[in-house]
Amino acid sequence: MAAAQTGSVFLQPLSVLIDLPVDQVNFVVCLGVALCAGPWFRLYLHPSHTSPNIRHIVATILGFYLAIFCFGWYTLHFVAYVSVSFALLHLVSAKHVHRYSMVVAIGYLSLCKMWVYISDYGVFSTDFTGPMMVMAQKITSLAFEVHDGLGRKDEELSVDQQRLAVRQRPNLLQYLSYNFNFLSILAGPCCSYKDYVAFMEGWSCTAWANPQGQSDSQPNGCQVWAEPSPMAVAFVKLAVAVASLGLHLTLGRAFPVLYNVDERFVRTGSFHARLCYLVVSIQAARPKYYFAWSLADAIHNAAGFGFNGYTKSGQPCWDLVSNINIWNIETATSFKMFLDNWNTQTVRWLKFVCYDRLDKHATVATFLLSAAWHGVYPGYYFTFFTGILMSLAARVMRNNLRHHFLHSKVVKVLYDIVTWATTHLAICYTVAPFVMFGMKPALDFYGSMYYCIHILTILILLVLPIKPLRRIKPQACVDEFQGVGDRQGKKEQ
Repeated sequence: MAAAQTGSVFLQPLSVLIDLPVDQVNFVVCLGVALCAGPWFRLYLHPSHTSPNIRHIVATILGFYLAIFCFGWYTLHFVAYVSVSFALLHLVSAKHVHRYSMVVAIGYLSLCKMWVYISDYGVFSTDFTGPMMVMAQKITSLAFEVHDGLGRKDEELSVDQQRLAVRQRPNLLQYLSYNFNFLSILAGPCCSYKDYVAFMEGWSCTAWANPQGQSDSQPNGCQVWAEPSPMAVAFVKLAVAVASLGLHLTLGRAFPVLYNVDERFVRTGSFHARLCYLVVSIQAARPKYYFAWSLADAIHNAAGFGFNGYTKSGQPCWDLVSNINIWNIETATSFKMFLDNWNTQTVRWLKFVCYDRLDKHATVATFLLSAAWHGVYPGYYFTFFTGILMSLAARVMRNNLRHHFLHSKVVKVLYDIVTWATTHLAICYTVAPFVMFGMKPALDFYGSMYYCIHILTILILLVLPIKPLRRIKPQACVDEFQGVGDRQGKKEQ
């Protein structure tokens, strides 16, 4: 049973008309408001004629309004969460602030998640802990950036850590704007504090050089690069979001994931038929995420945030805060490639605050942190435990077998087709409990599948030789985890 609606009921007539819960209608409409506010913010509050403080104030007030409209009094949790974290950031020494911030951020989020789980609030309605999940990423990322900038020596940092290191703690207005701005308050994603400040202060675009040499002449004779327009790419991402919403409302309802554990279907359906339905139902569940993340990306771009330099051909790249690459997901030929392109800002956060900072058991620790961040639903932990096995087994398989299939283009194509099919089957098997939430559906599902892929992955780990993972010193750090490469590397692809 869903909890009572705490946000606005102004759109209740529209909710009844389209047969959707009013909280979901509020969420989508507020995303639309944020999208419309983006171009206005970019043009009328442009940093060339508006001070950073005004931009921070307006972005924060709009974000507060959207949060209150969607979540009502639950917004007080957001205020308390950010207030406590801001106090820690300024009261705890830079050598230890990252630890305290991580414990408090994940601890507070977990308590709220437990309340959601006990009250059964989040399953059937818009979960107020969604914005808090993004805030947790921002709070902990900034704490680690302050730790790197004020509590460590430069020679101890990787290239990425040096770039993101914060040398001065933010003031209250900057901190509130970073966490409450209207661009990311509802659907994220997380971005680094330095990138956000660069956008608000107006040097996120001018920091890049256009290879084609396009520039504007200034009265004083100086040459600055023309600021690229984001509207074309924002419209494309909006179109993807609308198409994804349509797929979600049709395919998502036609192929419910919970039908995988329907007693009659399990009893009468053949194993192959149930495998096929598993793949179809999980595929049908993805457009919901495609919609939210594509629309969030469009909102940021429309406001002028997300510029990430130029390609070699001189085309502007607007993927700084992109959270998903749909083509790479649907064509992924490995478990790693899939995760590299799914919820990429969260992967980057996990890599930055956990994986890159551990010398031992980094993969297991990162999956556990991801599970704690996602919440307390038992299905999440089934997925992340299975994900650990899948990730380790996939790495072992690739290291031992892949080089045997590279001597011929035809053989390589066949290898890619087989790995594409097995990757997507493994992904569907792994994430099904995540979508089902509860322990009983997860146990019923894996039991109906005879734990077949679990057994197969364990056999792979027992039989095939495991090559030790080489951890690299910070100065030569490369992306080995399921993460995202550095910014310049993306431009050269």
